[in-house]
Amino acid sequence: MKRRTRMFTLFLLLIIIAGGAALYIWNAMQPVQPQTQPVAFTVVQGTGTSAIADTLEQKGLIRNALVFKAYVKFKQQGSAFQAGKYEAKPGATFDQLITKLSAGDVVKEEMIRFTIPEGFTIRQMADKLQKEGLADRQRFLQLANDPSAFDVALVRDIPKQAGLRYALEGYLFPETYELKKGSTAKDIIQAMLEQTQKRLETVSDLDAKLKQRGETLHQLLTVASLVEREVVVEDERSVVAGVIYNRLKQDKKLEIDATVQYMLDKQKERLYYKDLAVESPYNTYMHQGLPPGPIASPSLKSVIAALQPKATDYLFYVTKKDGTHEHLFAKTYKEHLHNIQVSNRKTN
Repeated sequence: MKRRTRMFTLFLLLIIIAGGAALYIWNAMQPVQPQTQPVAFTVVQGTGTSAIADTLEQKGLIRNALVFKAYVKFKQQGSAFQAGKYEAKPGATFDQLITKLSAGDVVKEEMIRFTIPEGFTIRQMADKLQKEGLADRQRFLQLANDPSAFDVALVRDIPKQAGLRYALEGYLFPETYELKKGSTAKDIIQAMLEQTQKRLETVSDLDAKLKQRGETLHQLLTVASLVEREVVVEDERSVVAGVIYNRLKQDKKLEIDATVQYMLDKQKERLYYKDLAVESPYNTYMHQGLPPGPIASPSLKSVIAALQPKATDYLFYVTKKDGTHEHLFAKTYKEHLHNIQVSNRKTN
């Protein structure tokens, strides 16, 4: 009788212990007091489940780290946890926290967004970025003359030649960018250079075509920038590129208004003879050959047009003054003068 009593007492004690343990575990698994304000925590790359559980307990997101570890092990999901910066509201369940960590549902970083139009110059970029509160103008211009500050293969072959205004002119791709908030002027330029590199890599056999033409990438971008600033109508890009190469072959001065506009720093509706007489290596009315470098950031369309110019005998072009932005092309100076008269008549 006494033995049965002892057995019953032991059995009852085990039930009480098991029930207490179950109650403890159940209580430990319950969400903490709900709050509306999220709590931030970080999971560093390589952090184990045990350390993550400790962090969650320290941040007040779970009641018991040991029980959380056991639950994760039971669910066989700890190996899928991803690194990153997280936010979770107190009151989340174990399963909700596990899902967030497994999905890598990290906090989205604040971003900045800006657009650099095609044909923009370094100075226009600097002015725009400063106006939008994204970069210091002077710092941007300073970096634009320091290719060595950037880790992009593209900049290694930029020539160090006299008269080059900004070393990175023409190398910053015109595009809409989205970068982390707090990005510096250097970060912005780095991203733009990387985008140029990426876009140029899409051009089929670029290096082989340049070698075949006996042309450097710097020269190509220079011609492309001239095309970008001179042409509005899409179909004329390759034609104008062809005119530029035709004049270079015949040792004729390019006499391109856009190069004069570039050296004057501001767009003028009309250029005067005094503007064309300003001494500058970029003044293609005074100096033969290409200017020292690009005068703007060309689009990929202009780069391709410069790489694959249309074969014609044209040596001249003049803009139609009828609002179409098209050009009249000529093979001889006499034809060019006639085209100028035709163009001027359209304004009367």
